[in-house]
Amino acid sequence: MSASRGRTFVGTPATAPGPLGPEMLRSFSAIRRNPVDYLMSVWQAYGDVVQFPIPRPPSYLVNDPDAVRRVLVSNGRNYGKSTIQYRALSLVTGEGLLVADTPAWRRQRPLVQPAFHHETLEHLVAHIDVALQRMFRDWESQPAGAVIDVDAAMMTAALEIVGHALFGTDLSADAHRLAHATLAALEVVVARARVPVTPPSWVPTPGNRRLHAAVSELDGAVRRMMADRIGADVSEPRDMLDLLISARDDTGAGLTPVEVRDQIVTFIVAGHETVASALTWSWALLAEHPEIQESLREESDRVLGGRPPTFADYGRLPVARAVLDEALRLFPPAWLITRSAVEPDTLGGRDIPAGALVILSPWLLHRHPEVWRDADSFDPTRFLDGSADRTAFIPFGGGLRQCIGRDFAYVEGVLMLSVIAGRFSFAYPRGAGRPAAEPLVTVRPVGGLPLRVLRR
Repeated sequence: MSASRGRTFVGTPATAPGPLGPEMLRSFSAIRRNPVDYLMSVWQAYGDVVQFPIPRPPSYLVNDPDAVRRVLVSNGRNYGKSTIQYRALSLVTGEGLLVADTPAWRRQRPLVQPAFHHETLEHLVAHIDVALQRMFRDWESQPAGAVIDVDAAMMTAALEIVGHALFGTDLSADAHRLAHATLAALEVVVARARVPVTPPSWVPTPGNRRLHAAVSELDGAVRRMMADRIGADVSEPRDMLDLLISARDDTGAGLTPVEVRDQIVTFIVAGHETVASALTWSWALLAEHPEIQESLREESDRVLGGRPPTFADYGRLPVARAVLDEALRLFPPAWLITRSAVEPDTLGGRDIPAGALVILSPWLLHRHPEVWRDADSFDPTRFLDGSADRTAFIPFGGGLRQCIGRDFAYVEGVLMLSVIAGRFSFAYPRGAGRPAAEPLVTVRPVGGLPLRVLRR
């Protein structure tokens, strides 16, 4: 293991061990190809706090469990979101909650929060059932045991749900087109975030043209939704769009039209991509473990008995919740979290200067051997027997900046798992297995998730 002693970057002494410049340059193609594998390798080689040979800004990988909690929770106010990751994502989402740095976030959060109150979650359940019944009709029209891309199905269903529940808009007709536009935009965002220098967004490169086309598609969906509400009475908000339009802060000021647009696109992007990813990896893992799949089915039969779910059922499905949690542990959709240090700090015994880029990875933290037994194994029972350390479980981040849609995602994911398990079972086609994971904005299965879908 290399020590930090003697390492300098443009005359500034290093404060943590890590790779030297030539070593990192040799790894550049590997970093672009699969950055999570690279982060895993440097963590294993250099320890829980690693400094990269990058002088501006000083850049650190932090995987010490206590230090991660300090960045996100106990000293979270010292760490902002002014990082290359979020600046790239803002090309799609604008300054929505997901990417807004601290001052803008503090203004926006209380204005958006009411859209995720208990009443909204109760209304969510009916939309889940509508989307699932549409998906079931499609599956049942296929021959018995047909191979279906379950990843594409989860993406489409999740997009319908977020469109209807949050915005009162039936996106089923546009679901495939919007899902494609979302993925196309995020693909360009990932490419931009993986290289140190990229052309400005106005330069007509192939990537920028794809990005502009995809964002135009998303903007078109937003315009159609907002056009339905122009001049409408929102004295009794029905959904998130109404709440965004009618929200007022203590001074009586509301969100501007641009801010409303940014929040809507943020939740179209984040509100279906993350849930769909979690569900896809749940089925990928369950297809390898028919005994756990059977436990999930038995719970569904016992609690739901084939009927549509209710919000009250959410708390009665511990097996489904444990399966989803374990999938989120092994394949956290947001596999990378970055922060910028406002003031100097100490993390894992290492000095972190002001302005430093701090890289956290739920993918790595969720595999830390000091926290998780058999860390690479799919074992939902760890979330049933109380052995899981939830202080080191951060699929939705943590602290003040924890994802505002966390409870929305859990209700949607748990109920969808249980209802689907009550109707269908899944197996890999002969000779096939779990697809490789590709760390894009979320963790995606390479080539989708083709599974044999069998009616129970």
